[in-house]
This record gives sequence, structure tokens and C-alpha cells, in this order.
Amino acid sequence: MREESARRLFAGIDGGQTSTIALISDEDGTVLGRGTAGPCDEIGEPSGSRRLADALEGAVAAAMHDAGLEPDTELECVVAGLSGFEGELIGQAPRLPTRRLELMHDAPVALAGALDGPGIVLISGTGSVAYGKDPGGRTARGGGWGYLFGDRGSAFWIAREALSEAMRMSDFGVTNTLAERALGYFGRRDLRVLARDVYSGKISRLQLAQFASLVAAAAEEGDPAAELIIDQGAIALSRLVRCVRQALDFPSHVRVALCGGALVDGPLRAATERVLRADAELEPVAPLAEPAVGALRLAIALAPR
Repeated sequence: MREESARRLFAGIDGGQTSTIALISDEDGTVLGRGTAGPCDEIGEPSGSRRLADALEGAVAAAMHDAGLEPDTELECVVAGLSGFEGELIGQAPRLPTRRLELMHDAPVALAGALDGPGIVLISGTGSVAYGKDPGGRTARGGGWGYLFGDRGSAFWIAREALSEAMRMSDFGVTNTLAERALGYFGRRDLRVLARDVYSGKISRLQLAQFASLVAAAAEEGDPAAELIIDQGAIALSRLVRCVRQALDFPSHVRVALCGGALVDGPLRAATERVLRADAELEPVAPLAEPAVGALRLAIALAPR
């Protein structure tokens, strides 16, 4: 492996359940290249799977190409924040051209990008989690239990709740707006066929989560069932924030950065901001930078001076 230049180069990776984003920078944090690849989470993956390795390797290779670097250019340090990572890989480890590779949960990476100091990051994408760091450097996490045991307020949860409500109403012979939108979106003739195709894997978790955008649209149009789901999701997300705050030692004022695709805009973000602002000690804010930037900052901080 040869060095392309005397510059020390770094990579930060945001590995999610929807996509993987890699950034290449110099030691000043100037971004030189960006690359993307598919999802890297290992939920449901068998031992030996290359899903995570392919996503990380592909995203870094694309970022290298975007930066005009040779594929074998050695990086000083790579930090990858991975959705659902708990310290052990299920599948194969990625092979990246770097002297040091640090894999970690995606929440610390999101916090490092979202805020320039202590606070809490609330993430709602395909899944949901809250993570905080207080002025003393202590950290705590709430949520992040995955789609079977948690992820309340996430895109997957919103979609599942909407379909569940539509199916309950169907038992009483009622077809509501959510059912109509679901059948049109997934292209199924009835809800029982839709349910069967979810259980058989013909409709993936990611495809199911993407239906949340139609639930949000229904809520904006005043559909009461959709509005209730969105409000319940906002309450669930606010509870994640409160459990993190209680576990840490913050002053009276705490910034809460709202991150993730489900909180970019729309009714869930508005409802979540409203619930958080009901607590005078919580201040919802927009993230300063994306998680991949946070991963870059951590990579640069880990490298010896």
C-alpha cells in the first residue's frame, strides 16, 4: 500500500439502515471527497455476511474516487458509526486502507456532528435512539432497541402502526385513508396479501419504513388516525430525550439536536419540537453538521499529533 501524498488523510462514515455515507478529509477537516453505498446494518444477517463490509468499502472507495485519490491511498484513521453496532460484528470485517479503524454505534458520531459541545442528539430514521454527553463527559443512551423491541417514533414504527390500524379497521369492514394509501403504495390488492408479503420478506423493512412518508402526508392533510400516530411518535421520542437527561448531569438548559430522515421536516418534527419545548429546560435545535462529519471529527481527534 503506498501513500499518495505527505498529507494525513482521514475518513468518517455514517452507516445506517438506509444508506452509508463516507467523507474523506485532511487533518484540518476540509472535506475532499464524498461517497455513498447501500445500507450497512446487520439486522437479520447471517454469520459471514458481507453486507456491512461491502457498504463501508464501497462508500470509502467512492469517496476516494471523488477526492481524486488512488484506491490504495493510506488513511491515517477511519471512524465508522454503525446503526445498531454493539461492539461485535456478525458478518465479515471491512478491509479499508487505513492505519486505524474504529467502529462504534452511530449515536456518538451523530452527536459529534450535530453539536459543538454537551447536549443530546435525538435520531429518528428507520430506527430511533437518543444519546447525550454532559459537561463532565459522561454519556447515556435511550432507545435503540431495534424494530422488534423498540424504535418508537421511527419511520418503521410509524409505518407499522399505520398498517396495524388499517388492519384493525379492516376487521370491522372499514377501509380508511391509511389502508387506501398502503394498498396503492405497495401495489397489493388487499391488506391480507400485504401482510403476507411482509412476513414472507417480499416487502423489506426498508420498504415498510418508507411508507412513513405517506403517513406523514396523511397527517398533514388532517387524517385523524395518521395525526394520532404522529403525535404518539413525538411523545415517544421526547421520552427518550428525558431518560437520557435524567441519567446525566446537565445544567438547567439542554440543547437537543433533531437528526435522522424522519425528523428532517414535516409533522413529526413539528410535533416533536412542540413536545420538547413544553419542557423549559429542553431546546430543540437543528444539527450543525451531518453524522459523517461527526465521524470525521472523531477520526481526526483519535490520530496522534
